[in-house]
This record gives sequence, structure tokens and C-alpha cells, in this order.
Amino acid sequence: MGMNREEFLEVYRHSLAHVLAKAVIEIYGIENVQYAIGPQIADGFYYDFLLPKAITEDEIPAIEAKMREILKRKEDWTVKEITRDEGLELFKDQKFKTELIRDIDPSEKLTIYYTGDDFVDLCRGPHVPNSAELLSAAFQIKSVSSAYWRGDEHRDSLQRVYVYAFPNPKDLKAHLAFIREALERDHKKLGQQLDLFMFKETSPGMPYWLPRGWRMYRALIEYWRGLHDVAGYQEISAPIINNKKLWLISGHWAHYQNNMFLCPGSDWTPDADDMMAAKPMNCPNAMMTYKRTAHSYRELPIRYNELDVIHRKEKSGQMNGLFRVQEFRQDDDHTFVMESQIEEEADAILDLAEKIYATFGLTYRAEFSTRPDDFMGEIETWDRAEAAIKRILDRRFGEGNYEINEGDGAFYGPKIDLQVKDALGREWQCGTVQIDFQLPHNFGLTYQDSDGTAKEPVVLHRAIFGSLERFIGIIIEHYKGAFPFWLSPFQVGVVPIRPEHNAYAREVVETLQGIGVRVEVDYADKNMNEKIKFYKTMKDPYILVIGDKEVEERTVAVTTRGSKEQRHGVKLEEFAELCAKQNREKKIDLE
Repeated sequence: MGMNREEFLEVYRHSLAHVLAKAVIEIYGIENVQYAIGPQIADGFYYDFLLPKAITEDEIPAIEAKMREILKRKEDWTVKEITRDEGLELFKDQKFKTELIRDIDPSEKLTIYYTGDDFVDLCRGPHVPNSAELLSAAFQIKSVSSAYWRGDEHRDSLQRVYVYAFPNPKDLKAHLAFIREALERDHKKLGQQLDLFMFKETSPGMPYWLPRGWRMYRALIEYWRGLHDVAGYQEISAPIINNKKLWLISGHWAHYQNNMFLCPGSDWTPDADDMMAAKPMNCPNAMMTYKRTAHSYRELPIRYNELDVIHRKEKSGQMNGLFRVQEFRQDDDHTFVMESQIEEEADAILDLAEKIYATFGLTYRAEFSTRPDDFMGEIETWDRAEAAIKRILDRRFGEGNYEINEGDGAFYGPKIDLQVKDALGREWQCGTVQIDFQLPHNFGLTYQDSDGTAKEPVVLHRAIFGSLERFIGIIIEHYKGAFPFWLSPFQVGVVPIRPEHNAYAREVVETLQGIGVRVEVDYADKNMNEKIKFYKTMKDPYILVIGDKEVEERTVAVTTRGSKEQRHGVKLEEFAELCAKQNREKKIDLE
């Protein structure tokens, strides 16, 4: 057919979506089915239906069987062009199809596809010529969930049937194995199992960080601060709630108001002069910090990094564990530079990002997002900023070795987005570097140049983790909850076998804590195996067992996570140095 794999999968899956719709109609009766849309997705397709009853799990095998029966009929797919009026008449009993037709320009020709003689769908195509080409298809209904028509919560609630679909059973089997592994790594499940965080309906999308999770969070922040302190960054903190006048100056009020948590003053309207809002980003506060005093070109670059809490309103259906939250911290930085310093500073940021991602065993690639339709500022400044980004990426990755997302930049400037790849090969957008000529202008920021004139600085907006919450969710799944030593909530679990071993156990704990090791210990008079089981469940990197011999010899018996072997007679000082070394070096694997 002369198609590449992606084109083939689209045709293949799109055709199977019609088979699913036909199967549902044959099972439930055309008079009981309103069928909506059935697009291809990354691992298959879905189709939306309005039915008189919910599809139960017990009914799924019957739908799959009916799909296979239809394929065995080896029916032709035939296409026909029709007018808008013909389409409205043909689909007069299908309200979603008629709505779609009414939304199409009257001058545009419509195409319909028949699967056999008795099922027709409004569709642009293309499709396979005959269902015989799908006989080797490997598919499986993944789930049935609710979805509002056109994503509008005020419209019909439909049943969305998701289907995994691949050209052959081998590909489907491999994908199902991938899905099982991904489910085992699900950060929401592991977060609960490891007692890291929780959510409550009283604060939707705003995580409670529990003691174990907060220890890991703090370790991540300490690592971040250590790198930035030596790289010439200055950490700041600014108000979380600001008057709307700040957001009017920055442009966020016009572009982002619907995603902001508003804090009413005396008059509850968004137009009130005393309206306050929880900040959805840190940018305007950084501008105000820069503006507090005069600056010389000799000071630039000035790098203000911060970890303040920010809030962004999300629809309830969009929130997803730590991946999509309404309250989070961002590893923000706003660097003020002369235009001549843009490329050197951006390169230094990418160097830092590469170092950080390598520490977690993550690889990454870059994407370039250009001017959006709702941009602020002059096209000439955008052109200069985009040219600078292109030079940076061409030099660093090679011309053509990065993706260009036309029109996907921020409203104030073009950007580089960094997509990291996890242990399962999934990509996550984490880091970003954005060049901004607009906010410095809006806030009236200047510096005195070498010739004594006042110039406007350029701002580089930058994050590497992105949202810390989201990044932690990613690394929970990346490591399957078995974190590197330096990042683990507790790094060592200590198990005194009997109460008479507690005194030496306390000495072990104090020695390790004295060098910054996070230790937990159970002094209770209970079964040793119960204590060990808990630490294993919590995935502590090392478990130390202390009995008579260890007390006498001032040693510890060490079990390393993932190993059944126990090392006896390890000197306490030797083990302490091993821990200190791993905290310093931040290696991924345990020693």
C-alpha cells in the first residue's frame, strides 16, 4: 500500500473502530444506539456511544466475539460522496452525526463509508478495502469509561469503549506486557504502598506529603540547591497571593485568568480593583525582585531561582495523581541577561539539565516551540529569539535532530522543551528554557550598559524538573519505588533482634544519623522477621540486623535491597563510609 507504519496503523485502527461500532449496533440494536466518534489513539482506538444501559464487564467478550464474526464475513468498505442535506437525511436518527454535519461548511463535500451493506458512518477515511485484511488483527477491549460529548460536562455522558489494537498477536502480547509493567509501576499505587503521599477531597489535586514522602522531597530539593548554589544562582521566595494588577502587567490576567484561583476582596467580581489571586507561576515576582534596584551590565547574568508553591485550576477529570495537580512547586529560575548572553546562558542551562537527568538515569531530547497566535510583543523580537534558539539547538543537537512545534510557544516567547525518557521508554515533558523579551518590557526593567545608556534585559525562564510533584511521580514509576540510596525516604532500616541489643542499635543509629544518613529503627520486642518484612516492603536500600555477635564485635549484618544474601561482620565504620560515599556520589545502583 506504500504506507509507513504509522500511516498503516491509522488506517488499520480506524477501520477496526467501524467494526466495533457495527458490533455494538448488532448487539444492542440500531434503535438503541447513538454512535458518536471513533478516533485512533496511540495503542488502538476508542468509540463513544450513547446506550440505554451501561456496558458491563461480562458483556465485553460478546462484543469482541461479534467483532471477529464481522471480520470473518470479509465485507467490502465502500466510500461515497454526499451533500450536506443528504447526510442530514441519512443520519436523521443519529443526533451526534447530524450535529457534526451541521458544523461542517455547507460547501464542503461529505464522505461516508459503508462496512458491508448495513452499517454506514460519517468519515473522511481512508479504510482497508475489505475486512479480510483485518483477519490477522489482534485486539482487546481495554475498558469502558464515561466521557462527555465534545468534552462538555453539560452535554450527554457517553460510554467510551477503549480497544488495544495491533497488526498481529505478537505486538499485542508485547503491549499487554508493557501495560502490566506500567501498572506495577503506577505511582499512585506505589505512593500509597510506600506511604509517600495522599489526596483528600477537601483539597482536590493538592497532595498531602506524608513523612516518608516529604523526606524524599527534601532530599530532591537539597540536591537541587547544592547544584544551583555553586552555579551562581540566588534563591528567592515571594508572595503566593498577589493583587491582580501584577497579573495585568505581566499579561497573565488576559491569558491565564481561567486557570487562576481568585481570592475575592470586598467585591466578589474578577473586575474588582482589590481582587487577589494565588500565583500560577513565579515570573512576575521575579520581575519585581529585579526591579527593586538599579543594575549594571557588569552584574548580568542575574539568576533568581525559587521553589515557591504555585496553584493552577484544573478540571476534575484532568487531575491524575502527581502528574496533574492544582498545587505544586516548580524548580523555577528567571535569569536576566543581555541579548548577547542568551546563547551562552542557555547552553549552561542545558549542561545543568543534562547533569541532573543523568543523575537519575534519564535520557532526553529537545523540542523547539515557536510563536503562538496569541503572542505578545513585536514580531521582530520574536524572530531574533527564535533564531537564537535555533542556533543553540543546531549547535548542541545537530540541525534537524530536534522536533519543531509550530505555534506552541508561550505567549511571551519561544521555548525549548526537554522530553525525558523513563525505564519503560515513555516520554515526559519536564524541562523548559524560554526566551522572553516581553515581560522585561512590560515591567519597565532596565540595566545600565557599558556606554551608560539604559537597556532592557532579556529573561530566560527555566525549569529542569518542571513540577517537582510531577517529576517525583515520574521517578517513582521509573525506579518502581526502589529509589537510589541518596534519594530514598529512609536509607537504612535497623533491626535489633531482642531488647538487649537496643543499646548498640541506638549507637548504630546515632553514628549514621551523625553523617546525614536517614535511618529508621524498630526497638519493639517483636519478631525480627516482622521488622525486616516492613523495611523490605518500604524498599529501604539496606537493612541492618543486630544480634549478640554484632554487639560483641561492633559490626552489623547487612542485607542489600534486592539481594537474599546477608553480609556478616561488616564494621560499623566501614558501613558508615559506604553510606557517606553513596550520598556524595549519588549513584543509581547500590554498592
